[in-house]
Amino acid sequence: MTTDLREKVALVAGATRGAGRGIAVELGAAGATVYVTGRTTRAQQSEYARPETIEETAERVTAAGGRGIAVRVDHLVEAKVEALVARIRAEAGRLDILVNDIWGGEKLFEWDKAVWEHSLDKGLRLLRLGIDTHLITAHYALPLMIERPGGLLVEVTDGTADYNATHYRLSPFYDLVKTGVTRMAWAHAQDLAKHGATAVSITPGWLRSEMMLDAYGVSEENWRDATKVQPHFAISETPRFVGRAVAAIAADPDRARWNGRSLSSGGLAKVYGFDDIDGSRPDCWRYMVEVQEPGKPADVTGYR
Repeated sequence: MTTDLREKVALVAGATRGAGRGIAVELGAAGATVYVTGRTTRAQQSEYARPETIEETAERVTAAGGRGIAVRVDHLVEAKVEALVARIRAEAGRLDILVNDIWGGEKLFEWDKAVWEHSLDKGLRLLRLGIDTHLITAHYALPLMIERPGGLLVEVTDGTADYNATHYRLSPFYDLVKTGVTRMAWAHAQDLAKHGATAVSITPGWLRSEMMLDAYGVSEENWRDATKVQPHFAISETPRFVGRAVAAIAADPDRARWNGRSLSSGGLAKVYGFDDIDGSRPDCWRYMVEVQEPGKPADVTGYR
């Protein structure tokens, strides 16, 4: 299908890097005006202390064919979010797509630790970053979005509803955040349907984010070298893949069929026929259940 969003205005909250950046760029590639937010700019870093900036994301959106606008926002500060939405209203007069990708918890969660073992401060901070930010942003942005019928809210999470229902996700805090975002999208869907709008949750697969590539000591150009350490990394995907999934839903006149649903980049690729940037279609969540978890040798044949 043709992905044409030239008349659309989007807000990708949490677009400094990773899935948020990939989604913003693909919305731009479809012609959208995209407001991209985050806490790291060329003048000021967040506690991540990483090189990616929202200005760079905005430039990539524009280079892809859209119009990227970078706005530094801490989505835990209500006044900042309120001001952001007021700016979008004043400059664009509309909001067609809201993507809640705010996270910032990679350095906080502690793997395989029970609640009494996990740092309480870090755990509660995870909830604030992964749940409160999404609710605050929805509170201020959705009233603008529903002024026109056809709006789309995308809640970005980790894992499909089916997968997360039977898998313990790292710690009680991480588990609650990622399953909570899925339920949040379902809840918003009940309210938004009354206004002709759609809400979905979406998950990428094993994401080759900037942080993940750094963790394996590789770049996008030589990412396959990481399979020498972790063979199942062969199923991984770029952030642009989930970006293409979001752009496809946004351009679908029948997007309401997805209202309240838990979706994945790999699953939507089968429906809409898009590929990752290398021309493949990785189906990570099926691969994890059918190949990785049973302990089979890494083999992506039939899965990408």
